[in-house]
Amino acid sequence: MLVHFPLIFLSFVALSLASPLGIGRHINHFNHQFSHKPAVHPVLAVNSSAAPPSSTTPTSSSFTATMTTTSQAPSSTSPPSVSSKYVVAHFMVGNSYPYTVDNWLADILLAHSSGIDGFALNVGSDSWQPSQVANAYQAALQSGTGFKLFMSFDMTSLPCTTASDAATLRTYITTYAAHPNQLLYNGRVMASTFSGETCTFGQGSVASGWSTQFVQQLTGSSAVHFVPSFFVDPSQFNTYNGVINGMFNWNSGWPIQVTTSFVSSIPGLLGDISSGLSSTVSSLLSSVIGSTSPDETYISSLSAMGGGQTYMAAVSPWFFTHYGPSTYNKNWIYLSDDHLYATRWESLIKIRDQVDIVQIISWNDYGESHYIGPIEGAQPMSQAWVDGNDHTGWLNLTSYYASAFKTGSYSTPAKDQLIMWSRPHPASASASSDSVGRPTNYQITSDNVWAVVLATSPATVVLSTSSSQSQTFNVPAGVSKLAVPIQAGGTMHGTLTRGGQTVIDLQATDFTFEASPSDI
Repeated sequence: MLVHFPLIFLSFVALSLASPLGIGRHINHFNHQFSHKPAVHPVLAVNSSAAPPSSTTPTSSSFTATMTTTSQAPSSTSPPSVSSKYVVAHFMVGNSYPYTVDNWLADILLAHSSGIDGFALNVGSDSWQPSQVANAYQAALQSGTGFKLFMSFDMTSLPCTTASDAATLRTYITTYAAHPNQLLYNGRVMASTFSGETCTFGQGSVASGWSTQFVQQLTGSSAVHFVPSFFVDPSQFNTYNGVINGMFNWNSGWPIQVTTSFVSSIPGLLGDISSGLSSTVSSLLSSVIGSTSPDETYISSLSAMGGGQTYMAAVSPWFFTHYGPSTYNKNWIYLSDDHLYATRWESLIKIRDQVDIVQIISWNDYGESHYIGPIEGAQPMSQAWVDGNDHTGWLNLTSYYASAFKTGSYSTPAKDQLIMWSRPHPASASASSDSVGRPTNYQITSDNVWAVVLATSPATVVLSTSSSQSQTFNVPAGVSKLAVPIQAGGTMHGTLTRGGQTVIDLQATDFTFEASPSDI
């Protein structure tokens, strides 16, 4: 199989010493579960000599990328209080088939050390998934971190046409309601969904089905704080008054309105994107990527319902998926350029007073390439664009931004860090042996190396893609988002110097930006 657009990721941490409505699909273990999720180009992390190695991961489109991390593990955070804001990550239980308690424990410890407070456990209809959920709760307790878990019912997989179908959902709630690591929100058991806007559970309407067969039957210590992700127009939220306690805005993680058609409607813009960075392109796309309009629409509609509704926003670093009609028939990208992950976090932090929970999409959804956790478990036939593409370098950014979201202020980085990523092929590359073809919207992404710098104090950063192509940036203390064009034959190299001393020297020794994909 050939993959067009993987992503290469490099990350280094040095001590300071020196909308339209839209639904994607989740894919759980093998072909058992489907959900609505976007795809991402692969990202590869490359370590510099002073840091632990990282692996590579894909990002949007049919791109393959690698990411390298040369940084130390992010510092841990304390478990939040009941009134705290939360940062959670979407975990596909369907990809955990071979997990042991030790696998869960390792993931929980890594997530906790990266500023993540809990996992939203996406569960589907596979018969083995309840035992993995039990392992997750056991591992969370064993971790001693106060790490929280809650159910995210994947209603594109779980049946919901009869009253008896709701019993499975209620059993999950009642089984873990009193568990020390169950997330309680406003004193109730947190519960969410992926989809579910067509579920009636044998009743006369969707609202009646969820109300009578789920919410009303869970009382006392099992009473739920229900914050689903229903793919409906926000103007319809009042239909669920008395049923929901808030809403999760799944599609807010990406600028899903930016499609090839959208870009083509702006004269000259599509050509500008394909030719590389320009101030006009960057300004326009950054304004779209940084927009909180999708959030404000949800927040306004929830506020109109009264009663202190919970708003859960999404943040995601990438979206690429590459399945043909013979499997899941998913082959598209969402625009993930212009430092999507960092920019989205910054936008949410600006409106943090109106955002209760941020959910990262995702920890381990390999099929859509937006995973930030390690590559392990069972993949949904995504090995071609996942294997060798580690995305854990994004955990360094997660730690920094999660802290800012929860505290309301940006701290000065304790360590200098440089995170870089790029696709391994041009957006227009064609793989002749790939029957799936280039992903929908491949034309809207640009050929660049993206970089984020976390600097302890002012410094000089040089980004190079060849011996003759480099750019120098003077960066202040804090976060800087940088980018440089890359062409066929290009590489990734970044340095950070201060006071005449090289603090970071990061280079992807096994990466070349190739004109055409090769067989993998």
